[in-house]
Amino acid sequence: MAGYVLAIDQGTTSSRAIVFDESMKIAGVGQKEFTQIFPKSGWVEHDPEEIWGSVVLTIRQAIRKAGIRAADIAAIGITNQRETVVVWERETGQAIHNAIVWQDRRTASLCEEMKADGLEEVFTAKTGLLLDPYFSGTKLSWLLSNVEGARARAANGELCFGTIDTYLIWRLTGGKSFVTDATNASRTLLYNIAENAWDEELLRILDIPPAMLPEVKDCADDFGVTEARLFGAAIPILGVAGDQQAATIGQACFTPGMIKSTYGTGCFAVLNTGTEIVPSQNRLLTTIAYRLNGRTTYALEGSIFIAGAAVQWLRDGLGIIRRAEQTGTLAESADPEQNVYLVPAFTGLGAPHWDAEARGAIFGLTRNTGPAELSRAALEAVCYQTRDLLDAMHKDWKKAGSETVLRVDGGMVASDWTMQRLADILNAPVDRPTILETTALGAAWLAGSKAGVWPDQAEFARRWACERRFEPQMEESVRTAKIEGWNNAVRRTLGGL
Repeated sequence: MAGYVLAIDQGTTSSRAIVFDESMKIAGVGQKEFTQIFPKSGWVEHDPEEIWGSVVLTIRQAIRKAGIRAADIAAIGITNQRETVVVWERETGQAIHNAIVWQDRRTASLCEEMKADGLEEVFTAKTGLLLDPYFSGTKLSWLLSNVEGARARAANGELCFGTIDTYLIWRLTGGKSFVTDATNASRTLLYNIAENAWDEELLRILDIPPAMLPEVKDCADDFGVTEARLFGAAIPILGVAGDQQAATIGQACFTPGMIKSTYGTGCFAVLNTGTEIVPSQNRLLTTIAYRLNGRTTYALEGSIFIAGAAVQWLRDGLGIIRRAEQTGTLAESADPEQNVYLVPAFTGLGAPHWDAEARGAIFGLTRNTGPAELSRAALEAVCYQTRDLLDAMHKDWKKAGSETVLRVDGGMVASDWTMQRLADILNAPVDRPTILETTALGAAWLAGSKAGVWPDQAEFARRWACERRFEPQMEESVRTAKIEGWNNAVRRTLGGL
């Protein structure tokens, strides 16, 4: 069997497909952006049909660019934006509403009501998550309450719920597979991570019919086979993981204590805690890192809603840059005497604050503040937020030790200036890998190892290679002053206007 593996990386702003060859090198890539829909302030939606079309298109592009046939692909691995919700008709596959995206805040009031009723502890104890609009469960409850007849149809078994992985598998297999994996299930507010099962009590609280939930499988498992008509041959789907867990796998963070951080639209830091479920005392998330051969590995995760999206805002919202990569050069030229702080709470603040009502703010503006200073503030905001996450992780899990080496990936890590500033703010080494496509690589490894054409876990970890290590260079007094300024800016932002 050929050792080609196809990774589907379905993200928040674009869909990508990457063909990896037998030596785990990229042979072909397809990518297509799709529409971001903003019906109201704080609401974010996607058209499921547009997502589906973009995935099919990019798979065909990647196969063509790799110069292979679908029959040469041993397996497909899928990674996806995790908490985005789709509900569709079991009979037709037609979605009953646009997908509600993980960034969407429409269920903030529902979350507050449940908190006031003392329910957050119930959810956190079972799922490791907080009651926040970020997660899938309240989005699903909103759909069932606001689409006419949806809850009754769901109870009758007429409707299917899924995160994007489940929806894609359903479509790829022609409706034959209705499944998800443990990592995506663990982000729904409906899944008991200790028992590895959908939780009846939580389903009752949110009034969600169990009939609409998919079967939960290991991350490397048999998820079905694509319809041959789509790509010219039937291809087995053998790996699935949510994007941040896939990046954790792609970074070979298999040993407890290892940390990776991904810088895409948002920023997500994940600390492997092994078989230990670590309840957070600092408002981090306790989640499933991966489940292989029926054995669950857990993690602490910190989620930042806005990272690369702040750079997109500079480009598309303010129009002060034309290309994202300009920000590093501009930041380097910024006036060192200006202390400008951007708190990018465009959709609330994530960990460790979890303030859904907070909104973005800029502090320290002067008459001389310009594109360079704003660019530096946007990039530094990512660094400060990462430090907040790592500080909380070390407080929660003493076994992690005081020494940190952060493995990084995502679009922003291509910027040397940003990675150096990250090391400076963290006062810790930052390792950038040779292969930056770690999210797709993680999904591909799940599928390729399951198919028997790629190496096992130990060999995969051995092959991980560091392209460059960034060591901290900033003076301690400068770092301390900068962090104090950031903390002051965040305090002023919390609680909204």
